Amino acid sequence: MKSSLFRRASLAALVLVATVAPAVAAQSDGAAARTGTAVKSRIGAQARLLGEKIVPHKLAFEGTTVGGLSGLDRNPCTGEYVAISDDRSVLQPARFYTARIAVDGAGVHSVDFTGTHPFRQPDGSVYPPASAGDGKAVDPEEVRVDPRSCRYWWAQEGDRPKSAGEPLIQPSIQFAGRHGAYRGQLPLPADYENTMTDRGLRRNKAVEAITFGDRGRVLTSAVEGPLLQDGPEPTLEHGALVRVTQQSRRGDVLGQFAYPLEKIFAASDPTSPWGPDTGVSSILAFPDDPSRYLVLERSWVAGSGYKIRLYDATTRGATDVRNVDSLAGQRIQPMRKKLVADFDDLGLSTVDNTEGMTWGPALRGGERSLVLVSDDNFADDAVTQFVALGIRSR
Repeated sequence: MKSSLFRRASLAALVLVATVAPAVAAQSDGAAARTGTAVKSRIGAQARLLGEKIVPHKLAFEGTTVGGLSGLDRNPCTGEYVAISDDRSVLQPARFYTARIAVDGAGVHSVDFTGTHPFRQPDGSVYPPASAGDGKAVDPEEVRVDPRSCRYWWAQEGDRPKSAGEPLIQPSIQFAGRHGAYRGQLPLPADYENTMTDRGLRRNKAVEAITFGDRGRVLTSAVEGPLLQDGPEPTLEHGALVRVTQQSRRGDVLGQFAYPLEKIFAASDPTSPWGPDTGVSSILAFPDDPSRYLVLERSWVAGSGYKIRLYDATTRGATDVRNVDSLAGQRIQPMRKKLVADFDDLGLSTVDNTEGMTWGPALRGGERSLVLVSDDNFADDAVTQFVALGIRSR
């Protein structure tokens, strides 16, 4: 997602922080309305800050500009990480990076980029910018490494144009080889569609997050914001419901659920031309429970900056809404969730536009590391920040 570029006037200089913070206890979240019968669910992870690393802004690497990192995953075949850039082929062709990230219980010690490749179209060509006007542009947002083949699955939002004269581009979840070659794509649910009507995906609120679960048998995706027919976006008074879909590797829909987004956390600066922006920026399955996820909610408000919150959520007991045309006014049971961490409480040097996350190495004492990355939007007042948390599950 392309966040607004009106932000805090100053940010911390390039730093390496390797601090340990007290555990942030999971809390029950009461902001979203619940309906239906409550079902007990095994959620309630805890998090502590391990450290952070901010890499040089607009780092030049192998003829590209590092930035816009909106998705991150760890490759089980190599131990390296893969990060997707949401550059829409404006600076360079849509691409991904590989990197070695040294993370342990004492912090993030280094981030070293090792390679970059453009994603390829079926004919082998790179993706053009939207300015080409041919309707083939992509908006990359998330990347996951297939735990079976170690190929890359990546999601892009497409484009719902502002006017009828611009091309309408559908979102997609594609498969790519280790050098970016096109290997196919996953059929998406019927309601994951950009249209020019009052139905379907909102502009820039499409397929933002994907994750593998159940040992690679299930691919779960989340749209960033509510579908147009599912009701309005969050406000100061009310949250919203976004759809989370579980599919087989062939594309069969196994279930679809409503995830409750938080309401807007602060009023916007009335002098700003930009309204508040909030949504699901990443989702990550727990390795031992296919119904349980970490969900990253990212919000931006003019005059207040970013609010980043991490939740432990489950589909267990939630209503399957795959056949519910509109969630507005429906009596359903959304996914249940508990707060794991509010980034304002972690002691970070800055809280920025965090969009990607992945499991890192196991730590001592039963913890698992979680590595996150921020999308700087290639803006001069933003940073590419890698953050590592220690996660302890119930």
